[in-house]
Amino acid sequence: MREMKKILLILAVAAGVATAQAQDALRATGIGSNWSLGIDGGVTTPLKNHSFFGAMRPMVGLHAAKQISPVFGLGIEGVFGINTSSWGFGPRSSTAFDNSYLGVYGTVNLFNLFGGYVTEQRVFDMDVVAGAGWGHDYVNKAAGDYHNYFATKAGLNFNFHPMEQLTVSVKPYVAWDMSDSKVRFASASYNANHATFNVLVGVTYNFGPGFEAVREYNQAEVDALNAQVNALRADVDAATLAAAASQAEAADLALALDSCMNQKPQVVKEVSTNLESVRYVFFRIGSSKITSDQMPNVEMIADYLKHHPDSKVVVKGYASQDGNEEFNIKLAAARAESVRDALIKKYGIKASRISAEGQGIGHMFSEESWNRVSICTIDD
Repeated sequence: MREMKKILLILAVAAGVATAQAQDALRATGIGSNWSLGIDGGVTTPLKNHSFFGAMRPMVGLHAAKQISPVFGLGIEGVFGINTSSWGFGPRSSTAFDNSYLGVYGTVNLFNLFGGYVTEQRVFDMDVVAGAGWGHDYVNKAAGDYHNYFATKAGLNFNFHPMEQLTVSVKPYVAWDMSDSKVRFASASYNANHATFNVLVGVTYNFGPGFEAVREYNQAEVDALNAQVNALRADVDAATLAAAASQAEAADLALALDSCMNQKPQVVKEVSTNLESVRYVFFRIGSSKITSDQMPNVEMIADYLKHHPDSKVVVKGYASQDGNEEFNIKLAAARAESVRDALIKKYGIKASRISAEGQGIGHMFSEESWNRVSICTIDD
């Protein structure tokens, strides 16, 4: 009696803890899920005082269950011993059954309890089972052997899962008649003389998709996720506004394009330019002397001034970045003066018509050597 109470207490505590733990990480997929229905068939024999195999008789049964959590389940069952009393002497059953048992039971899945719940179905697992219910013997009532009794059971279920919805179980268990078989309503006791050993093979169909794994978030994680969601919504709003602006700009460009396409082409007959008023005199590095190949440019300026008496020329000298800056500033001025002197001394142009000045280091041309130049601009 004490041992059975300890077993039941341990099972109850383990089931409660496992259920609480499972609720933190798992939840049922619906109220109709995790139900099962099955049939059983096997044998029963008295635990003591009879021949183990000689007194063995067949049994059949039905069961229905609900898996409350991945660890703990509840069910109801009915088991019936086939009539074999009519084969021999003594009290006989008047029905097809010698006895029956109707009861409730609880299961604790040891694999999920100690190994943790997995989302994929295991091929094999094992349950501890404990239950209680009403037992009845179908024997000759006139002989005084008609018997109702309170019964308990404890055992194991070895479960094989060939597919997700189907389970085949081997169920060895011991069942106790908790009252004295000769005295009705006697006090309950665990007596091996009033116990049977039973083995059933059950085939069970499981309804529903089972449990799904969920994660419990604390408030800080929820707040962080909400912040991310709000940030993403802000990004979406900004992207929507940018897309609307781009669409408006595209519409404006389309209108402008249509306007351009509808305009008649214009032909420019004359192009004004002042390129004739500018001449360049280039110098070698570090020198202000006009080389012979550059003299034609100076001559062109002089020829223009002779044919246009009212015109003047502005000469600006430049140096490249090569060398000392102070030297280059003086060199730029010397190059302007060199062109001025050539116009006066060689071609006889009056000094009053010539303005010459150094501009220092030049940056007009990307080709650095071209910045060693005097730029002469005609002013009409």
